[in-house]
Amino acid sequence: MSLRQKLLQVLSRPAGKRNYELDRPLVDALKQLADLEERPQEEVAADLLSVALEQRRANEDNLKIWRALSMREQQVTALICLSYTNRQIATRLTISKDTVKSHVRSILRKFDVHSKAELSHILAKWDFSDWR
Repeated sequence: MSLRQKLLQVLSRPAGKRNYELDRPLVDALKQLADLEERPQEEVAADLLSVALEQRRANEDNLKIWRALSMREQQVTALICLSYTNRQIATRLTISKDTVKSHVRSILRKFDVHSKAELSHILAKWDFSDWR
C-alpha cells in the first residue's frame, strides 16, 4: 500500500480527492532515514505518520481531560508537572497535604496514569511556566 493510500485510509477520505506532496528537504530527510534503516521510504513514511497521528490523538485526549478538571485539579496538575512536592503544593495552595493527595489520586485516575512521574511524562511538552 502506498503512502498516499495509507494516508487516505487513515484520514477516511475517498481516493482521488486529495494529493499530498512533500517538499524537497522532507523527501531528502525521509530518504536518508530509510537508507539508514534499510527500509523502503514509503514504509518509513507510513510509520512516522502513524506515530504522529497517535501522538496527536493522545494530545487531544489529554487536552479534553485537562478541560474537564476542576480549577483546583488543574492547579495541582500544573504544580506536579513543575516538580513540586505534595508539601510544596499544599503550602502554595494553602490546603492540607491530605487534600493534595486526594486531588493527586483523582488526577491520576482521570488521566489513567499510575504516578506523578507518568503524568509529568505525558504532559512534558506542555508549558506550565505561568503557574509558577
